[in-house]
Amino acid sequence: MVKKIDRYIIKKYLATFFFTMLIFTMISIIIDFSDRVEDFIEEDVTVYEIVFDYYLNWMLWINGLLFPLYALIAVIFFTSRLAYNSEIISILNAGVSFRRLMFPYLLAGGFLALLHLLGNHVFIPYGNKIHYEFQHTYIWKHNDKGKTSDVHMFIEPQTVAYIKYYRKQDSTARDIQIEKFDGNDLVYMLKARTAKWLSPPNNWRLKNYEIRTFDGINETLFIDKKNDFDTTLNITPADFVEFVNQKEMMTTKELLTFINTQKKRGAGNTKTYEVQLHKRTSEPISIIILTIIGMAVAARKVRGGMGLHLAMGVALGATYIFLSKFSNTFATNESLPAILGVWIPNIIFGIIAFYLVKKAQK
Repeated sequence: MVKKIDRYIIKKYLATFFFTMLIFTMISIIIDFSDRVEDFIEEDVTVYEIVFDYYLNWMLWINGLLFPLYALIAVIFFTSRLAYNSEIISILNAGVSFRRLMFPYLLAGGFLALLHLLGNHVFIPYGNKIHYEFQHTYIWKHNDKGKTSDVHMFIEPQTVAYIKYYRKQDSTARDIQIEKFDGNDLVYMLKARTAKWLSPPNNWRLKNYEIRTFDGINETLFIDKKNDFDTTLNITPADFVEFVNQKEMMTTKELLTFINTQKKRGAGNTKTYEVQLHKRTSEPISIIILTIIGMAVAARKVRGGMGLHLAMGVALGATYIFLSKFSNTFATNESLPAILGVWIPNIIFGIIAFYLVKKAQK
């Protein structure tokens, strides 16, 4: 049952958490606005777009990024105050065990973890689409790194496409070649001077094309330079668009669809997207782990008081972020499986949390 002391701690935790979020959000907006104000003035952008399309959704992104750190700072801040005022000692002297004292912390941390989980999988990616599109339109105009010349890609297992040049303005490809293999043997080849994308999902119109089929040493050739040839190819204009932050603009459903599509094609460039997918679940779990660590560290009354506790909290948060970036880099570079690389920080800090709870003041 949730008792009065539980409601007291939960209220303190959530109030401190959202106050910390408010302070960091205001500081972040001021810093970002001072950096972007010249771009806003130079571009034909309205105040409505700046406030609602950019900053409203940007706030979701920056707060989602710092959610675990907010939790750690909030727990250490208010727990340190409780310890400094001898409230923790009074609670323990009243017969409340340390594990029982953890209950309201875990309840509040679980609530925040659930909020973060919903945000990561649903709301933040949707907001990222809007605020990144704003940046690509007005700020990062040349941030599209998608290849448009000499493009090689798998469109299906054992099927390779080569495109000499792709023009994004009208979704037209020049000198396209499709090759299908059966093992090591080439069985089909399609060449076309031009190919224009017509409509979703994969409708294309080829002009000046030739089709070759191979059956052992026998070859069949068909050439048509006059008539158009409407067909379906497992290629879309989106295959030629690639932003550095593209994975963050996809909802979880879109991420899963993209990863499955790329694997069906036989492409091997899905690691970055798999890391992003697993991070959306691992980061909310880290809130619970950091809540336990923050409580165990700050519940003991020490001579340095709140300042020492906050310094330790910032150090732990920085270590967690560094370890997370480090392991994610290894996972992205295929040195580690994606799921292992993402969850290593939680495993290590989970062990630290267990140790700190065992050594905590009882």
